[in-house]
Amino acid sequence: MQTLSWFIVAAFLIGSLIVLLGVFIIGGVELFRFLQVALLQAFGLGLAATSSLFFFVRLVWGLNAPPMGISMVFFVIGAALFVSVSVGRLYMFQYPMYVQSFGPGGGPGLPLLNVLSFFQHIEQFERVADIARDPNDVPPPLTFLDSTTPSVSLVDSFGSAVASGTLAFVEADTPPDEGGVVRELNLETTEVLAEIAPGITFNYWTFNNTVPGPFFRIREGDIVKVTITNNKTSLHHHNVDFHAATGPGGGGKVSVVAPGETKEFTFKALNPGLFVYHCAVPNMAVHMAHGMYGLILVEPKEGLPPVDREFYVMQGEIFTTGAIGRRGLQAFDAKKMMESTPTYVTFNGRPDGTVGKMKAEVGDRIRMYVGNGGVVHSSSFHVVGEIFDTVYPEASIGGAVLKNVQTTNVPAGGATIVEFTVDYPGTYVLVDHALMRTDKGAWGTIEVTGPANPEIFNGDFGEHDHEGHH
Repeated sequence: MQTLSWFIVAAFLIGSLIVLLGVFIIGGVELFRFLQVALLQAFGLGLAATSSLFFFVRLVWGLNAPPMGISMVFFVIGAALFVSVSVGRLYMFQYPMYVQSFGPGGGPGLPLLNVLSFFQHIEQFERVADIARDPNDVPPPLTFLDSTTPSVSLVDSFGSAVASGTLAFVEADTPPDEGGVVRELNLETTEVLAEIAPGITFNYWTFNNTVPGPFFRIREGDIVKVTITNNKTSLHHHNVDFHAATGPGGGGKVSVVAPGETKEFTFKALNPGLFVYHCAVPNMAVHMAHGMYGLILVEPKEGLPPVDREFYVMQGEIFTTGAIGRRGLQAFDAKKMMESTPTYVTFNGRPDGTVGKMKAEVGDRIRMYVGNGGVVHSSSFHVVGEIFDTVYPEASIGGAVLKNVQTTNVPAGGATIVEFTVDYPGTYVLVDHALMRTDKGAWGTIEVTGPANPEIFNGDFGEHDHEGHH
């Protein structure tokens, strides 16, 4: 009996040492640093399990009751059989285990070989200091090309040859509509490490190293040439699906790029509106939940009314294995995604992605381009203390607009455009008015400066000791 007891203790210690050495061999000190919280938790769980097994063995031996021991062995075997076939297939060799999908392509679980590959290559991933796209970054199109130019060079902006498999939705020499131009949009898909919050690291997948990706502005009737490159350090295939494109998969079918590969395709902007683009490689939800989404504005031929300031905000969802606030490197949790329980709900990639970044003056007319890259929730977008005097419902341009709206819907994979004039100074908070999500990170701020008009609003803005919940 004493020999068996020592064997159990030795097995735990040797197993712990093997795991620790494996971490150092696979990813070195850096991987250990990322996993130290998880390793400590696993050590504690293993210690508790070893102690329980030790106690059970001693109890069975002390009672001189072999039948009890045999019955417990059969109990463990039966429970394992039940769990292993509970979803109809043995989904054991993936993370997390036992997650099955009936959607197109593979399921959302990550094969264990992919997890091991990630750990092995962890030092090659770029560290992004701030994953959040600046909400002020609403630029003109990246490149203006002469409308008579029939095509672009077969060498992309990254200096590598365009890969085979290119297919255009329109002929390369198709001219844009009168007044339109040929516009070139460049996207690079990357897999990087960045903080969700201080001390909490996540493996984001991005367009151009931010969440969301770049905001593109084009015009109805333009010819759009899209060049997409997958960074050579990526571990997965990626592509792009433009909701603004009319063609199979919105470009997704013709833009799948392996690590280090480049492709291009061309489409004509037929419909004005504000449209989402996102990665559509199966499992699509997994790619979007890692941060692969953005917005493209197709302005109507006559343009939009002038405003003083424009901002770019996208809501998204992050699913991590650890609970909210858990420090260290956080793995993507496909089970949480399937159960529609995001750990974090964000504006522009992380909980404070837009906080303190948007500024305006009293009297400014503001237009906000708001999208939803989430794979679970629709957003009830609201600015506390403001009323949207104009809303383009679901980002429709050319149809009826809504007036004097307090909260507007932004469906998953959809967008909206809201306009309002700020008449009073102060800090205005952006929220998803399903307010539980503010605790998960879905909030931002617009800071307005200028003279106060007591005819519009008047009150005591001093601090009060009863603010908040106690």
